[in-house]
Amino acid sequence: MLGLSATRADAATSTIGRTWSIAEPDAMAEIEARVASAPDMAAQFGPRSSWSAMRAAALVPARANRVRTLVPFYTVEEDIRLPDGRLLYPKGFTFNPLDYVSLPQRLVIVHPRDLGWALSKARFTDFILLTAGDAIDLSEKTGRPLFILEERVKERLGLTVAPVIVAQEGKKLVLTEYAPPISIGRSARP
Repeated sequence: MLGLSATRADAATSTIGRTWSIAEPDAMAEIEARVASAPDMAAQFGPRSSWSAMRAAALVPARANRVRTLVPFYTVEEDIRLPDGRLLYPKGFTFNPLDYVSLPQRLVIVHPRDLGWALSKARFTDFILLTAGDAIDLSEKTGRPLFILEERVKERLGLTVAPVIVAQEGKKLVLTEYAPPISIGRSARP
């Protein structure tokens, strides 16, 4: 058995047949050269804080602990047809997406001041959504992916306060709102 594994090691490092040098340039060197010669986009677009794509939907602080449920019904706004033209779903068709998919993660929605709390409550698979601040900068500081709360998600879930944890339970969403200072441990607000 020992002779067999030694043969394999020799074969892995041997050259069999004719060889030629690589004609293509190194891909990583090409990428690095293009990045070095790219224009400074930050100067062109200004600081991230002014980018509309980086603006989070704002929520006010929760004043009381509360649990509520939501069935996220969706109504089709126009006819949905198959490629052959047959009607699949007519305009006005209403359904619950949770009848077809399940969410493997929760949404933990917080203001950046509550980020420490969110990091302590969030599971590895949960998405943490921020209601303000620079998600990229905070992601780099915490070493965890963070996202901004989009206005359409806020509206779709009927969110008004933060922090809130959104989790799927069966065919509905459970929204658990947490009021400081008791739940989060911060000092009372005036």
